[in-house]
Amino acid sequence: MNPSGKVAVVTGAASGLGRAVAETLLAAGARVVLFDRDAERGTEVAAGAGDAALFVPVDVTSEAQVQAGIDQALGRFRAVHVCVNCAGVPDAAKTVSDGKPFPLAIWDKVIAVNLTGTFNVLRLAAVAMTRNEPEDGERGVIVNLSSGAAQDGQMGQAAYAASKAGVIGLTLPVARDLADHGIRCVAVAPGLFDTPMVAGLPQKVAQAIVDRMILFPRRMGSPAELALLVRSVVENAYINATCLHIDAGARMSAR
Repeated sequence: MNPSGKVAVVTGAASGLGRAVAETLLAAGARVVLFDRDAERGTEVAAGAGDAALFVPVDVTSEAQVQAGIDQALGRFRAVHVCVNCAGVPDAAKTVSDGKPFPLAIWDKVIAVNLTGTFNVLRLAAVAMTRNEPEDGERGVIVNLSSGAAQDGQMGQAAYAASKAGVIGLTLPVARDLADHGIRCVAVAPGLFDTPMVAGLPQKVAQAIVDRMILFPRRMGSPAELALLVRSVVENAYINATCLHIDAGARMSAR
């Protein structure tokens, strides 16, 4: 699907990977609706794009807020063609073996945002997509951000890794469910990227991931590099029902 002239909903769009995705799709000619809880930064990103962008304060765990956001997207731009789920939270590096039970409140929050929030947005966006006129047989594209942690979780990432593994498990059956409607669903699993979330990782954990990369010089990824992959998924109609890894080989070299 050519993003030019299409309408994209991007969650977690106020910063990090979500912001890079939103800006890349805007540069490709899409109109973008930015969902995020950070109203100040979200408004700033949207303001820089003028009439092509709309910021809506949305907590992805709230069905009512997500539906209101989709309704605003439809009211402003009349359609939703692309949905990219980037909203996510870490799990504060808690372990299950430090002599205390893993805090259930942290587990609940991480699962609620990263997994349930992804499902919450895609299921409501998909309904809007089914109303689109097909273009070369295609009505919409959904991209869900998973993580390399889904298959290679570091210590202290039990909730985060489980939530991101769930995103992959969610994406594949949804792709089957929506195929007859002309809607694709793809997961993308980033490795270590230079974002505010990664800045909160312990230095030794981040360095261990960098050291495994099959890349010279070894480095964290740029959010713009991830965003280019997302754009490619949107544009390439032959990519569906899969999980694409972008991690400079760190996942493979860990085995």
